[in-house]
Amino acid sequence: MNAEDPGRIVLLTASHRVAPGLLSWPAWQALHAADRVLCAEREHPQLPYLREAGVAVEHADPAAQELVDACAGGRSVVVLAGGEGSGPLTDGLARLAGSGRVRMPDLELLPGSYDLPGARFLDLVQIMDRIRTECPWTSRKTHEGLAKYAIEEAYELVEAIEDGDRDELREELGDVLLQVVFHARIAEEGRPGDGAEPFSVDDVAATLVEKLIHRHPHVFGDEAAETPEDVRAHWLRTKAVEKQRASVTDGVPLGQPGLALAAKLAARVRTAGLDVTPPTGDGIGYELLALAVRAERDGIDPEAALRAAARAYRDAIRAAEGNG
Repeated sequence: MNAEDPGRIVLLTASHRVAPGLLSWPAWQALHAADRVLCAEREHPQLPYLREAGVAVEHADPAAQELVDACAGGRSVVVLAGGEGSGPLTDGLARLAGSGRVRMPDLELLPGSYDLPGARFLDLVQIMDRIRTECPWTSRKTHEGLAKYAIEEAYELVEAIEDGDRDELREELGDVLLQVVFHARIAEEGRPGDGAEPFSVDDVAATLVEKLIHRHPHVFGDEAAETPEDVRAHWLRTKAVEKQRASVTDGVPLGQPGLALAAKLAARVRTAGLDVTPPTGDGIGYELLALAVRAERDGIDPEAALRAAARAYRDAIRAAEGNG
C-alpha cells in the first residue's frame, strides 16, 4: 500500500423495497474487495446475506475523521448505510472536505439496489397495514362502511379528468387506489363466523393479472388483433366464456346513475344482437330512456354528455351571479 494514498470510502445503499441480498454486481465487487466493511446497525437486513457470502462486517459507527483515518495508506472502507441513511456521516465528510486541511479519500456513493417500477406500492401497503392497526377510525371500518367513499372518489376522479387538471388527476387516482388497498387490508382479516377465506392485496393483483393475460390472447397468446374492434371482440368472447351468464343483463350494476344504466343495457342488447325495443310510457323517465338508448347507438356516453351540459349550466349560473 502507498502510505500517502488517502484511500477510498464507499457508502453502500440499498432499497428497502428490494429483497435483502439482491445486490448489484458492482456492490458485491466493492464488498469483497474492501479492507473493511462497517455497519452501525446490528440488525441490518443485509447482514445475514453478507455473512453467507463470506463478507466480514464490523459493527461500527465511525465519525467522519475516524473514517478518513481508517482509509489512510490506500485502504478501501465500505460503509453499509442504515435505514435512516448516513446523513451525519456524509455531513461530516463534507465539512472535512470543505475545510481544505484534510486530504480526503475518494468518496463513492454506490447504490446496491434500485427501486423497480411500482416499488412505492409496497410502501402504500405497509403504511395501510400500520394505519389499520393503530388508527382508531381506520381500525373500525368495514367494507360496508367504506362503500360510499369508493363511489365519491370515483366521481372525483371523473371530475379531475374532465377538468384536465393533471395534479388533481394524480391525487384522485391515489384516492381511488387507497380504496382498493383499504378494502384488501380489511379482507385479510376475514369475517368471524362467516367462513369466508381471507385474501390480501397480492391476491387481488394476482386475480387481475390472470384476467388481463387471459383476456388479451392477441398480446400473450397466438390470437391476432389488428384493430380496436378485433380486441373488443376477443374481450367479449373471453368474458362470455368466463362468466357464462344466463342473461346479457347479468353483471350490470343497477345502482349506477340512471343514464349510465340505460346506456349499459342498450350496449348489452346491441352487442348480443337482440331485437328489444325500449319500453314506452308516460313520464320523463321513458323519454330519458329513449334518449340514452339513442345516444349509445350513436356512440355517445349520455352520462358524460349530460354532465358536460350540466357543467355549462353551472358556469351560466355563476356568470349570472357575477362569479364567472
